[in-house]
Amino acid sequence: MRIFISVCCLFLTQIASAQVSEPDWAAVETETLQHYRALLQFDTSDPPGRELPAAEYLLQVLEAEGIPVELLALDPERPNVLARLEGNGNKEPLLIMAHTDVVNVDPEKWTFPPFSATIDNGYVYGRGAVDDKDNLASALMVMLELKRQNVKLDRDVIFLAESGEEGATEFGIEFMVENHFDKIDSEFCLAEGGSVARVNREVQYAGIQTVEKIPYRVELLATGVAGHGSVPLQTNSVTRLAKAVAAIADWRTPIRLNETTAAYFERLASISPADAAERYLNVLDPGRASDSDEYFLANEPRHASMLRSSLSPNIFDAGYRINVIPSEARASVDFRALPDESIPEFLDEIRRVVDDPAIEISLGARNTRPRGQARLDTVAFTAIEAGIQEHYGVVTLPTMSTGATDMAYLRNRGIQCYGIGPAIDREDAALGFGAHSDQERILISELHRFVRFNWDVVIELAAEQ
Repeated sequence: MRIFISVCCLFLTQIASAQVSEPDWAAVETETLQHYRALLQFDTSDPPGRELPAAEYLLQVLEAEGIPVELLALDPERPNVLARLEGNGNKEPLLIMAHTDVVNVDPEKWTFPPFSATIDNGYVYGRGAVDDKDNLASALMVMLELKRQNVKLDRDVIFLAESGEEGATEFGIEFMVENHFDKIDSEFCLAEGGSVARVNREVQYAGIQTVEKIPYRVELLATGVAGHGSVPLQTNSVTRLAKAVAAIADWRTPIRLNETTAAYFERLASISPADAAERYLNVLDPGRASDSDEYFLANEPRHASMLRSSLSPNIFDAGYRINVIPSEARASVDFRALPDESIPEFLDEIRRVVDDPAIEISLGARNTRPRGQARLDTVAFTAIEAGIQEHYGVVTLPTMSTGATDMAYLRNRGIQCYGIGPAIDREDAALGFGAHSDQERILISELHRFVRFNWDVVIELAAEQ
C-alpha cells in the first residue's frame, strides 16, 4: 500500500509539473483586439507592397516582452519578422506563421474605410480581417502568453510574420527559405488556409488545409492569315482560338483523389443529409464518381475542382481594328494542377483536346508554387483535431486548397504544414464580406475563440511533457 501511495503521489506530482497556467483570458481578449485593430489600420496593400509599418509594430511589441526578434529583408520596405522562444530541444521546432500584406482595395466600394478597423454590430471590418491579420494577431498573442506564463517548452516555438504572400513571394517566404531556412526549419507549421464553417451562426465543420493545387499559366497562341474583315477567312485566328478555348472549357479532366481529398469527402458524407452523403461517397468509387461530378460541376464547382487538375480560360486578347482579321490571337488559362500532376504530359493532353496545329500551347510566366503535402497521421494533425473538438465541437475535414498559400514552400522542404483559420460565416462570401472582397470582416467573438484554439494546440505540441 505504501508503495502504491508513493507511486500515485509521484504520478500526481508529474501531472502537476506538466500543467501550464491559463492566461487571463479577459485581459488577452482586450489585448488581442487592440493588436488586431492596430495591424488592420496599417495599409500593407500588395501591390504596391510596403509591410514595414506593420513589421515595426510587431518588432516593438515582441521586444517589449523580452522575446528575441529580428527583421530579415530582401527589400528594407518589405521585411519579415522572426521571433523565437527556445525549448529544451527534446523535439524539433514548431513554426507559427502569418503574412502582413493584404490585397489592394478600391476604397470607393467600401462602406467602412478599408483601413479603419471599424467595429460594428460585433464585427471588425477591414482589409486583411480574414486574410491574414486574424492569424497574425492570434500567433502574436500565443507568443506573448508563452513568454508571460513562462511556459517550459519541449521544442522551440518560432513566429514568422512574412511579407509578399499576395503575389510577391520573393520578398517573403521564398527569401526566407532560400536565405534563412535554418532559422525557420521546423517539424510542424501552423499557418493560414483553413477555416471553421458556420451556417446561420451554427458551426458545421472545420477545414484544415493539408495540401494545395499548384498554379500555372497556360498560353494559347493562334495564328492565321491577316486580311480584310469584309472577306471572312477559314484561317481566322480569332475563330481558331475561340474553338480551342471552348474545347478546353468542355474537357472533363480526369478525376483523381489523394489522401486528403479522399478523407475530406468521406468525412463530409458523415455529417451531410442522405442525398448529399451519397454524392460525396460516390466520388470514392471510380465507377460512380462521374455522376457526382456532373452534379458538382453545376452546383458545387469547388468540389468539382477538388477532384481534378482544372482549367479556366480567363483572358482573351485578339484584334485591333473592326475591319482587320488579325494574324494572331492569344488566350490565357488558369491551370491549377494536382500536386502530383505531370505538367509536360498534361500539356500534351491539352494539345490533343485542342487538336489544331495552328494553336501553339505553352506555359506562361506565373508566380507558381512547389509541390508538397502534409500527412494526416502526425501528432500535429491529432492535436488540431482535438482542439477543433474542444473549442468547436465539430468534425475536422482535411482539405486540398484550390488556391495557393506559402505553406507550399515549406512542405517542399519537408515541414508538415497545416492551414488553420477562425470560424467564418459561409454566407459572407456571397454577401461580399469574405477574403479579397469589398467588405472583409470577422466576428470579434470568433477571433477570440480562435486565439484560445491556437493556444491549446501550441501547448499540446510544444509545452514540456
